[in-house]
Amino acid sequence: MNEDTLQGNWKQFKGKLVEQWGKLTDDDFDVIAGRRDQLLGKLQERHGIARDVAEKQLKEWQGRHPEFRFRD
Repeated sequence: MNEDTLQGNWKQFKGKLVEQWGKLTDDDFDVIAGRRDQLLGKLQERHGIARDVAEKQLKEWQGRHPEFRFRD
């Protein structure tokens, strides 16, 4: 998958991520930039949850959105 496709997907999925985790901000998304590990950290920070809980929630979200791919 090329960089343009990743960027397009990221913009599209930001809205879906906000639906799930409404405390994420535009600044958070700038930091995350499609990277899974960054998203996990922001979920922990903004929602006050443990890493294993954030991981479980994210895996469930990815199961509902298999078309989305995180950046390396």
